[in-house]
Amino acid sequence: MKDERLIGKQQIGNEATTKAVGGLKTSRRSFFKVSGLAALTLGGMTFLTACGPAAEGTSSGSSSTNTGSSSSSSSSFAADGTMRVGMEAAYAPYNWQVSEESDYTIPIENVDGAYADGYDIQFAKKIGEALSVSPVAVKMSFDGLVDACKNGQIDIICAGMTATDERRKSIDFSDPYIEDTISVVTKSDSKYASATSLDDLAGAAVMGQQSTFYDDVIDQIPDVNHLTPREYVPDVVSALESGEADAITYSTYSAPKLLESYPDLVVCPITDGFTGDEAKNDANVGIAKGQDDILDEINKAINAVSDDERTTIWDACMDRQPQ
Repeated sequence: MKDERLIGKQQIGNEATTKAVGGLKTSRRSFFKVSGLAALTLGGMTFLTACGPAAEGTSSGSSSTNTGSSSSSSSSFAADGTMRVGMEAAYAPYNWQVSEESDYTIPIENVDGAYADGYDIQFAKKIGEALSVSPVAVKMSFDGLVDACKNGQIDIICAGMTATDERRKSIDFSDPYIEDTISVVTKSDSKYASATSLDDLAGAAVMGQQSTFYDDVIDQIPDVNHLTPREYVPDVVSALESGEADAITYSTYSAPKLLESYPDLVVCPITDGFTGDEAKNDANVGIAKGQDDILDEINKAINAVSDDERTTIWDACMDRQPQ
């Protein structure tokens, strides 16, 4: 899912963002995720891709485990002083698994000798500090996170998850700690390279990632040739490079890194773009309902982090992420 959003050093990222979005107004904090993704590489570039089955050593979140109380009341939140944080631990630069402890990591409770690092983890650590609890990661499939949170198997979700109306029926969400939008990427010599609205893309063959908002939004393009989505982001990029697709949908925040790796690609300077929930790539902390006091504290911890600090944290995660 929000796939991609890869940026290098801050200066490079700022310059590339200006080039990539063609004047499109986006937050420097914009990042990525709608569904679960796992990291893959293509041509030396790291991509985030849609979640598959739970990996070995993970929990699906669909059955009862020993990872937390079944109650969702505030009194049961991290009752033993340990805040269990649900994530894939396979979604760099948001979260990934490492074998060595560092100042950036937290232990993965259900994988022996493993630790989690990434942007999500840095915010989980800040939330833990604000609540005076110790965060530990619980590794599970992305699709199982909401149920696991609702059922009390984990205390919070911090996994690049976007708050949607459907998910809000089951759990509550914090303010975003990542904000992103969806852009359209094409080749620099394409007739669509100068598109400033979705209408300008009419008739284009467009591809997105399977089971993500990147695929869902494509139908907002008039008379679009909506290509069959691919499961993994590298395959989507390959379809554009090979000429199978005229354009692809992509993370606005991650686009600069893509252009850095593929200089023949550009982001269409669209100002009249996608609308609705599907157009957002925010990431929010998920928490079981009935815990408004804790949610307030989580929001305070998130909002205490300035835009500059978020950028610094993001860039550091970009440097540390597995290649």
